[in-house]
Amino acid sequence: MTIYLATDHAGFALKEAIKKYLLEQGHEVEDCGAHSLNKDDDYPDFIAKAAEAVSKDPASRGIIFGGSGQGEAMVANRFKGVRAAVFYAPEVHLADKEGEHIDPFEVVKIAREHNDANVLSVAARFIHDEQVALTAVKLFLETPFSNSERHVRRISKF
Repeated sequence: MTIYLATDHAGFALKEAIKKYLLEQGHEVEDCGAHSLNKDDDYPDFIAKAAEAVSKDPASRGIIFGGSGQGEAMVANRFKGVRAAVFYAPEVHLADKEGEHIDPFEVVKIAREHNDANVLSVAARFIHDEQVALTAVKLFLETPFSNSERHVRRISKF
């Protein structure tokens, strides 16, 4: 499985750290940019390359980085077959409708199991510990899609 990486300046340092880790683990990695730190670059230029690659290679995965991860996910999700989910650090307070804390790692797990997410959009400005990002990446890569009939049915509708 090829893992496509992409970022702008906001996630550049984190992308480089994750890339190093993935290569050390023996993963096949394709870096779609940015290849240098440039505060004036634009995330769609790089994210679109990674998303298009994932769209054309259903067995692949993408990990994209940006400030909030939201714009990056929006760009990625414009490509047919791409299902990008956003990851925030555990320090970011996510809550359900009853106000109960939602573990962002659980969000990554459910995105894989229920939605067969094939792109992880990492909110780099909300992650202050590289280990947190590594944990999310490992979970994203290791969690299988459930293949439950209801999830397959729902995914087939978009």
